Amino acid sequence: MIREKLKKAREYEASAAKKIADEERPLFHLTPMAGWMNDPNGFSIYKGKVHQFYQYYPYETAWGPMHWGHAVSEDFVKWDFLPAAIAPDEAYDNFGCFSGSAVEMQDGRQMLVYTAVKESDGEDGEKIIRQTQCVAYGDGVDYEKYEGNPVIDASTLPEGWSKIDFRDPKIWWDKDEKCYYLVAGNLTDDASGAIVLYRSEDTRNWSFVTVLDRCRNEYGKMWECPDFFELDGRHVIMTSPQFMKARGIEFHNGNGNIVIIGDYDKASHEFTREYVNAIDFGLDFYAMQTLEMTDGRRIMTAWMQSWESSRVVPEGQKWFGQMILPRELSIKDGKLYQLPVREINNYRSGHREFKNVYLGKTEKLQGVEGRVWDMELEVSPNGSDIYKSFKVELVSENDYHTDIVYVPSEGVLRFDRTYNGFANDILSKRDIPVRYDGGKIKLRILLDRFSVEIFVNDGEQAFSAALYTPEKIDDVRFSSNGAARMDVDFWKLTF
Repeated sequence: MIREKLKKAREYEASAAKKIADEERPLFHLTPMAGWMNDPNGFSIYKGKVHQFYQYYPYETAWGPMHWGHAVSEDFVKWDFLPAAIAPDEAYDNFGCFSGSAVEMQDGRQMLVYTAVKESDGEDGEKIIRQTQCVAYGDGVDYEKYEGNPVIDASTLPEGWSKIDFRDPKIWWDKDEKCYYLVAGNLTDDASGAIVLYRSEDTRNWSFVTVLDRCRNEYGKMWECPDFFELDGRHVIMTSPQFMKARGIEFHNGNGNIVIIGDYDKASHEFTREYVNAIDFGLDFYAMQTLEMTDGRRIMTAWMQSWESSRVVPEGQKWFGQMILPRELSIKDGKLYQLPVREINNYRSGHREFKNVYLGKTEKLQGVEGRVWDMELEVSPNGSDIYKSFKVELVSENDYHTDIVYVPSEGVLRFDRTYNGFANDILSKRDIPVRYDGGKIKLRILLDRFSVEIFVNDGEQAFSAALYTPEKIDDVRFSSNGAARMDVDFWKLTF
């Protein structure tokens, strides 16, 4: 039975979506059906299709009581909306259905596990917030919340750990042990984050297993949206720390993202940390979640927005928030590599190739323009001297431009959207640390109307940012300070 609050949300989103024209949305990045989107939820395979749920408030382009929006895809690129999956309509989730995950159960149903947030009145009149973990079962479209919810509460945690900051469960099926595991984030007794591990045989009765890793006030505070998986013979924790402090140019202030690579003893459930790095250096990237494909690929999604700029919505926009183009992950030499899902290549058309383009002044290349494209380029010094800088100007015309600048002597790739046309004071610049290779650098850049994603040196680094430039502006320009040469492969993306 569809409850009244969810029925209302479904009716509203269907009506509101009809008022959003196709040209108002990006072409290959998932947006909400209507209203507001933040964290991806339930990124999973069910009955052969990719499901992506998301934190959702359909009624406004602002954060509100969290629902779960829902979309499905055959290839990670083109998405079809499904009706909202769950709404905050129980006493235990009256403040919102926060982030979580999904899994195809052994009995053929799809299970959602999410953080229920309950608000109640305290004796002194102050509001009391509690976060617990709850489940719902369904057929890929409609879901029923378990009558015994919540299935995990803070009583299972170590003494002194938070009842308020306990959220974002990520579930998986262990085929060897024939049971379910999940990880969740918690704020610990030292006021910083940790990742806790739980186990269940039936999805309703869960036992606390261990603390996989702790922040100990080294990487931010609360660790949100954790994920835990095996990749290329190593084990990986991903999480989004709150209240990060800047460190060099790798970690920035505010809401960040980290990957922890190490080893895991499955018998003792002991995780040993070895490497900690940023995942994405962009201005807009948070709340990662992964799935494993049947072909063995590990695919990641994330919210392509930042909390710091999320309160500034372009005037007249009928939706807000979008996801990255999902990425294939691998590990090489202790580092996480990321590349766009290979399925995007199926949409390439009109290939244009340019070899040994010699730069010194600003250049335009014939046919290299537009707002929906995929470009690979490689830059090298032209001669024995290393050029001082190389620049690509995206969506460029007169006073508008968004710049990608490589400075070999500093070992940085610099992104600057100051002049992208948005008349609000949001963060616009960031540097990416880049391995020095004698002035050589490889870039892959994907543009999709309102965003750009950059991949450096075959996926060693990644960068994501929203753009706000009027869509009619579509030039691309290249230049260098010093002698450089460039090879370019350019494709329009058609759908």
